[in-house]
Amino acid sequence: MKVKISRRSALGTFGTGLGLLALPHLIEAGESPLAVKQPHFPAKAKHIIHVYLNGGPSQVDTWDYKPALAKYDGKKLPVHLPTEREVGVALPTPFKFKQYGEGGLWCSEIFERTASQHADKICVIKSMYANTPNHEQSMRLMNSGDERLSRPSYGAWLTYGLGTENQNLPGYVAMCPGLPVADSSNWRSSFLPGIYQGTYLDTRNDTVDKLIANINNSRLKPAAQRRQLEFLSKLNAQHRELRQEDAQLEARIQSFELAYRMQMEATDAFDLSRETQATQELYKADTVHGRQLLIARRLIERGVRVVQCFHGDVQPWDTHSGLAAGLRNLGNQADPPIAALLSDLEQRGLLDETLVICGGEFGRTPAIEIPIGGGKPTGRDHNHHGFTVWLAGAGVRGG
Repeated sequence: MKVKISRRSALGTFGTGLGLLALPHLIEAGESPLAVKQPHFPAKAKHIIHVYLNGGPSQVDTWDYKPALAKYDGKKLPVHLPTEREVGVALPTPFKFKQYGEGGLWCSEIFERTASQHADKICVIKSMYANTPNHEQSMRLMNSGDERLSRPSYGAWLTYGLGTENQNLPGYVAMCPGLPVADSSNWRSSFLPGIYQGTYLDTRNDTVDKLIANINNSRLKPAAQRRQLEFLSKLNAQHRELRQEDAQLEARIQSFELAYRMQMEATDAFDLSRETQATQELYKADTVHGRQLLIARRLIERGVRVVQCFHGDVQPWDTHSGLAAGLRNLGNQADPPIAALLSDLEQRGLLDETLVICGGEFGRTPAIEIPIGGGKPTGRDHNHHGFTVWLAGAGVRGG
C-alpha cells in the first residue's frame, strides 16, 4: 500500500530524526550534554563574543572608506545595485575618516575610540555578502548559515560540538534589549536538543533579580527546590522509559537541572556592582549596550562558550532616513563599550582565547534612498551585495 506524505510532514519527521540521532551521544554514561568535548584540531579560540549591530550598519560610513563617492556627489553611479527600494544619486559619507595604527586602517569618526585604541588588533572583512536585501532572511543566514529552513544557530552547533567550561551557566547566551528581527530563530537549536539553544536575556531589565527572574522560586529554600527537582526527574525518567526517546523531554530535564545550578553562580555573573567603578565607567555600564558587553566579559571569564549581544530592539542600525544624526547617535552608544571590551579582554589575558565579531546582516547602498511617498532623501537602502564585518582576538591577524 502506498502512503502519501506531504512535504511539510516529511521535513518535520526528518528533522526530528536528525535530532534523535544526536541524543544517544548526549546521554551516554549519564554525561552532561554541556560537558567539555575536545575539538578535532587545536584551536586558539575558546569563546566567542558576537557584537551584533542589528539593522544593517552602513559600511561606507564606518569601516569601508570610499573617497571616490565624492566624485559622483549629485550624480548617478555608473553601476546599478538592485535593492528593495529606489535609489538616486551617490551619497558621499558625511563623516570624517582617518587612518589608524601601524597598518593604517581606515575608520570613520563613528568608531573613533575603537579604531584609535585597537586598529592593529582588528581585521576588517570587506567581502561579506548576503543573498537578499531582507532583514529576516539575512539574519538567519548570518546566524545559522541558512536563510530559509529551520537550522541550528552557530552558537547551538558550537555548544553541541564543544560543550562549555562551566556546568553552572548556559553554554550559549543571547542578550538584547527587547527582540531583534527574526527573534529567537537567531539563537535556536532547531533539530539539535533544546539544551543547546541560546539562553535569551532581555537587557531592558537592569537589575539582577529581574534579568534572571525565572531561575529560582523565592517561596522555597534551595533544599526544598532540590527535592522537588529530584522528584520531577524521577517522574520524567519513568515517562521516558515507557516511550521512545523524546528530545524535547530530555531538553526540559536538562533545563530544569541547569536552572537549579545557576541560582548561585548566575547571580554573581550578572551582578555588575561587583565591578570597580572605573570598569563600569569604562564600559558606560549605565547604558544598555555597555551593560551587555560587561556582562559578556564576565560570562566568558566564567567559561561560557558563546555570547551574543544584539545592540538594540528590532533593527536600530536600519538607517533609511536621518543617516547623519542617526549613525552619530548609534556610534556614541556602541563605540565606547566595544573599545572597553577589547581593552578589558586584553588586560585580563582573555583576548588571545576569545574571538570578538562585530557587524550586522548586510550593509547600505552608496547611493541615497528615494523615500516612498516623497520627501527629502536622508538615508541609504539595504545593500546585500557587499558589506563589512570585523574580527579581533583569538589569533586573528589585525591591521
